[in-house]
Parts: sequence; C-alpha cells; structure tokens
Amino acid sequence: MTSAHGARPHWDSHRHIGRLPEYAFYGGPPVQADITAKATVAEFLATLDAEGTERALVLPNYGVPIPDAAFDLNPLAIEAAQADDRVSCGLWVSPKASDAARNDGALALATERGVKALKTSFLLGGSPTDPDCAEQIDRIFTAAAQHDLVVHVHTSPGAASDIDQIGHLVDRYGDEVKIHLVHLGGGMSGHMKLIGGRLFDWIEAGKQVYTDTSWTIGFAPLWLVDEIEKRGIGHDRILFATDAPWGDFAGEHARLAAAAGDGELADHFFHRNFEALYGS
Repeated sequence: MTSAHGARPHWDSHRHIGRLPEYAFYGGPPVQADITAKATVAEFLATLDAEGTERALVLPNYGVPIPDAAFDLNPLAIEAAQADDRVSCGLWVSPKASDAARNDGALALATERGVKALKTSFLLGGSPTDPDCAEQIDRIFTAAAQHDLVVHVHTSPGAASDIDQIGHLVDRYGDEVKIHLVHLGGGMSGHMKLIGGRLFDWIEAGKQVYTDTSWTIGFAPLWLVDEIEKRGIGHDRILFATDAPWGDFAGEHARLAAAAGDGELADHFFHRNFEALYGS
C-alpha cells in the first residue's frame, strides 16, 4: 500500500480541526496563532489529500482559556469522522470540576460512530493531583474503559503537564485504559524522563501507554529509536502525528522518517501502530 505521493503510507494519530478565537496570551495583544487551522470538514479533508495522509485521528482544536471554544468543536470532529472513512475522532473533555456539565454533553457523544478517543489537557487549569479534578478525571477514564476509547493527554515540561504529574495518570489508570501521551513529554526534560527509562518501565510493567513524536526536539526520535533497538521493546508504542495546526506535516514527517529509516520500524510508526490502536 502506498500513499497518494507514492511513498510509505502515513497515518496521523493526532491533529486538530476548528479555528480558535483571538486571545491575548502572556500579556500581549489578542492574536490568532493557529493560522493553518481548518474551520470546515471540506478544508480538513482537502489537507489530508494534499499531504497524502491515508488515515487520521482528528481532535477539537483547543488552547485558549475559554471552555466552550474546545467543547463546541466536538460536533465538528464527529462530522469529519462520519464524512470520510479515513477519519476517526476524539472528543474534548476537561479535568476541571467547573466543566462538569460540559463533560456531560461531551461524554454523551462517546458512542457516536467514529469516536475513538477522549482528549484532555491541564494547560487550561487543574492538575492530575488536584483534589478538585479527581472526580472529572475519574469520569474521563471510566468512560474510556467503558467504551474502549484511548485517552489522549497533553505533555510538556513543567507544571501540571510535566511527566512527573502525568505519570500519576499512567500509574493509576494505565492497566485498564490505553493512554496516548501526546508529544513524547513535549521538550527536553520530558524526553529525558520518558526515553531515559519511564516509557520502557511502564511498558514492562504492563501499562497500556503510547506516545507520538510531535513537538520533539531533533535528537529525541533518534535516541528513541536507539533505545527501542537496544531494549527490544517499544516499537509498537510510537505513532506519527502532526498536531496540525500547532505542528506541520512536512517537519514532523521528515523528523520521524529520518530517525526510523525505511524498514519495519517505520512501518510500525507511520502505519501499523495506528491501525492496532485506532482500527483500520
């Protein structure tokens, strides 16, 4: 099987749909940074065609501290999944107690055709160890177990998204629920913690943990491949992802392809692991 570009098939395990409103980040003026975001299903599918992306898991765009901005995009993600067999979707859910009613609406959509995942993040508040988040976190993972969905969790260094924090979720829920750690830790310290041991420790402990290489620093995919080859495990836990519009197809694809080579390992990263986790 080959892609529209005649190359190895690539299946994108994590990208977004929908435009976000302008927001004044970090004390600056209101900006809209997601300039390549796709506001419609037609635009989204056209982008897959242009890239030669054969399958994709699409998630609501998020990142501004306006709760409804992400929740309101859940129907658009479902629309994309139901419009084209190439597409599956995840639903945005929040760990915050203040979003309990919004989670009611989101989780009611979990049985819709095409839904394969639930996406959450602590970038917009809360933490894995915050008692105020405990009930909603448990609801998210309970729903995932009930409906056989993967939980996507954002990772980035420091604060509530650090692997030191997100690891509590893996330890608590990883036996029963498949957890996709987005961004391989998201930066230098996250890469060091995951590739340096924790990812492989979790795999050996039987945790259902997966990750993708979007946002990775250049050295990380090369080191990851080297550790997989040394340890003989982990080849079935790494997925290609663009994180578009926050990442870009060309850069993310080139980085992982350079590390994975053109053999069986690349088949796993770009195609087979997605098929195993999210279905063909």
